[in-house]
Amino acid sequence: MMNLCNLATKNTALHRKISNILLSCRNGADRKVSTTSKSAAIFDRFKSKSSNPKDFGKYSIVKPGNVSPQLIVPDHILKPPYAETAQPPPPPKEIEIHDEDSILSIYSACKLAKRVLHWIGTKLEVGMTTDEIDKLVHNKILANNAYPSPLNYLGFPKSVCTSINNVACHGIPDDRPLEDGDIINIDITVYFDGHHGDCSETFLIGNVDEKGRELVAIARKCLDEAIDGCQHYETFSNIGNIIENIAKSNGYDVVPAFAGHGIGKYFHGPPDILHCRNNYSGCMKTGMIFTIEPIITPGSREVEIQEDGWTAIMVDNARTAQFEETILVTPAGAKILTSLE
Repeated sequence: MMNLCNLATKNTALHRKISNILLSCRNGADRKVSTTSKSAAIFDRFKSKSSNPKDFGKYSIVKPGNVSPQLIVPDHILKPPYAETAQPPPPPKEIEIHDEDSILSIYSACKLAKRVLHWIGTKLEVGMTTDEIDKLVHNKILANNAYPSPLNYLGFPKSVCTSINNVACHGIPDDRPLEDGDIINIDITVYFDGHHGDCSETFLIGNVDEKGRELVAIARKCLDEAIDGCQHYETFSNIGNIIENIAKSNGYDVVPAFAGHGIGKYFHGPPDILHCRNNYSGCMKTGMIFTIEPIITPGSREVEIQEDGWTAIMVDNARTAQFEETILVTPAGAKILTSLE
């Protein structure tokens, strides 16, 4: 689950913070983005300058549907501090260097998250609703004595994020059935043994057109090469530089409004991992753990937050694809904690 934008509708201080971070993503005049908005959601609408709409392929445009009541978590499940209040405690002010015990605990949570993600991927089929996905994921996580981290995080009403086609991220599971040709990102985070583990994948539903399959493949390539570029004392900004270079060279763009994040006993914390070219300061050090989760699109990089305060839809209704891993910086490079290996 991505950082920054999901908090922006709840916190005006973060409005200012994100404005500054977005400014660090620009690279010349074409990089300027407006954070002016008519509502509290700071990414409600960036004004597009594109006058030549592209053919984005064959797929259905998605709009938010009907959302069922929040699912229950039994008392015996260890819950994060926000489970009842919807308000997480403040994250650490500085980037955490995790000790061996902390790394092992986060690794356990990450492995569980990835197992659940892989499992739900085998259950997907045309006609299944995203609400059904939420129930399956919810129950699978509980069966492993863990808590679904998104549930009631700043009031998020479900246990998983499901983002289809033109939904960039933070899609709320609802009554819409999956259709032949959809692409869907499923974002799973679990809270296990007092620590969070976070990952996501974009799945193909039925017969996806060539443009959709290529988009998904490029999104995976962007993430994999960004991970390969992580090492002790490498700059954080190099992650975004690698991702945007790959995306642009293949005719795609990066949605800059959402960032990766540090993770541990807290769901979201420093560092902020920007996925576009940027001049964000800081460098990686052994023992740091964070997510990388770029959103790639064939269209513009502009998003609109819906009235639910969460669902981010592309203004031009282009599809997006996203993959996410949680990584540990080691002396030998990056270790993927959300791996089945």
